[in-house]
Amino acid sequence: MLAMAKGANMLLMFLLEIGVLISVGYWGFTLSPGWAVRLLAGIGAPVLFAVLWGLFAAGGGTNATYPLTGIARGLFEIAWFGGGALALHLAGAAAPAAVLAVAFVVNAALRLVWQQS
Repeated sequence: MLAMAKGANMLLMFLLEIGVLISVGYWGFTLSPGWAVRLLAGIGAPVLFAVLWGLFAAGGGTNATYPLTGIARGLFEIAWFGGGALALHLAGAAAPAAVLAVAFVVNAALRLVWQQS
């Protein structure tokens, strides 16, 4: 049963990662009345976030170019997932922003307790 819960928690982590990319893209497309700015931010923000994740955190750090560990990893995750929640909030989606933030906190706490990457 615990193995299933741990697997579900890692699935949640993956879904949260995708949710952040969708969130910053959504924010970008709501940013300005001009389509050029919307297009640039709507595509550019998720690309920037994906590059940062790939550089520092992909695969729990095992697939990252410059893997972060310990406190640095924790601070990076707080900034990265917090950025996704902030993007939703700035786009006018306060309730989904809160859900994303709470889901991340629960996921992170369980990963710490269960010693998951």
